[in-house]
Amino acid sequence: MSTLYARIADHYLQALQAGTLRAGDRFPSVRQLMRTHEVSLSTALQACRRLEEAGWLEARARSGYFVARPRRQALPPAAGPGTRAIDPAAYVGISAHVSAILARGQQQAVGVNLALAVAPPPMYPADALAGIMRRRLLQAPRLLTTMTRRHGNPLLRTALARRALERGITAAPEEIIVTQGCIEAVNLALRAVTQPGDTVAVESPTFYGLLQILEGLGLRAVELPTHPKDGLSVEALSFALDSDPSLRAVVVMPTLHNPLGCTMPDERKAALVALCAARGVPLIEDDIYGELLAQPPRTLKSFDTGGDVIHCGSLNKVLAPGLRLGWMLAGRWQARAEMLKYTLSRFPEELGQAAAAEFVASPAYERHLRRLRDTLRSHREAYADQVAAHFPAGTRLTLPDGGLLLWLQLPDGASGDALFTRALAHGIQIAPGSMFSTGRRYDHCIRLGCGRAPDEELLAALKRLGRMVDGPARGR
Repeated sequence: MSTLYARIADHYLQALQAGTLRAGDRFPSVRQLMRTHEVSLSTALQACRRLEEAGWLEARARSGYFVARPRRQALPPAAGPGTRAIDPAAYVGISAHVSAILARGQQQAVGVNLALAVAPPPMYPADALAGIMRRRLLQAPRLLTTMTRRHGNPLLRTALARRALERGITAAPEEIIVTQGCIEAVNLALRAVTQPGDTVAVESPTFYGLLQILEGLGLRAVELPTHPKDGLSVEALSFALDSDPSLRAVVVMPTLHNPLGCTMPDERKAALVALCAARGVPLIEDDIYGELLAQPPRTLKSFDTGGDVIHCGSLNKVLAPGLRLGWMLAGRWQARAEMLKYTLSRFPEELGQAAAAEFVASPAYERHLRRLRDTLRSHREAYADQVAAHFPAGTRLTLPDGGLLLWLQLPDGASGDALFTRALAHGIQIAPGSMFSTGRRYDHCIRLGCGRAPDEELLAALKRLGRMVDGPARGR
């Protein structure tokens, strides 16, 4: 249970996060806090100091407390990428490297897990979904013992098609293939358009799960420069297509990229789609985080006129991680993707689809998304403030407009792998940058998941993590 001073600080934190109190405003005096909340001088001072330590207030001599300029604004942005792609020959053993890191995290007792790219359970509408499931089972007691539909629940496919329309995609419900999360959709897409030995262009850095899929399918990855603000370099892709005749597909996450958090501008999306269509190269779009932006932007698929884009989406991050519901629009490869889905995992489970269909089609879904986006925004800002306050000089960060992730570039000489090991020994788990590249060129980076609320334990963990960055030489 939180202390009284922490509850008072959290009360004012909501006003600070909402902008009710702005940078430069005078904060209520200690005496005002004592009168308003009927607390002691010590409690009022502790509440102010808590907000000061978190970067929200600054004390001015003989003047009291004022709302501070967010420390995160002083952080330099993440540096842009180099101009060269990584040679596919460097793509050896990435799955073993990633698996070793994941296994170490599972074997160690962890109090604060900053490696997760998902929100905690209380931030999802569990009660509403459970209520829908109970009603469905009462209406159809044999739902769990009846064979399910081949390509997905018709009501869910309809609801997803209507949501896609808001992102610029016109698709019939029958075109949507329901999958086991977005990861299966991407897997199916790659199987549909490549053969073992082919080369696939990916972003650099990129989601480590994609690298594991590529290795499992016997495909080679060529990593292309990806900017922390604007996303994949279309120019670098054009050069790669000219240079490598074995390049058979492109996989990108253009909206709230994992791990960078960047979103490609619409003009670059249009140029990417046009380039791949002109070269006859399938373009696979991973849109798992798309609805976590307050104004979800256009998808790559919305620029597609010839069925050259395979769009992969999911409800995993935005609605219910436990349901593992993804979906895809396979374009020119629709029939092949449908058969591959049947071959690999047969029919999707029915009850979760039915519950998701009803909720997504209701006004409650949009209300839930607004709450989720607002909460995650405050989390990202609080995390970034802690990074600015407690990580050493030279740390770089580009604060994304949405989503669950922060990508940090550590100061020169610092190692993400070394920080991972050091933090794990103290019960803190992070995702080191080496997981996100075949060439392991991002050892100077880490990814932080921002799902957990910035409670006392979390804030203390970020403070401790920052002090561990440059190793034990600092004696911390």
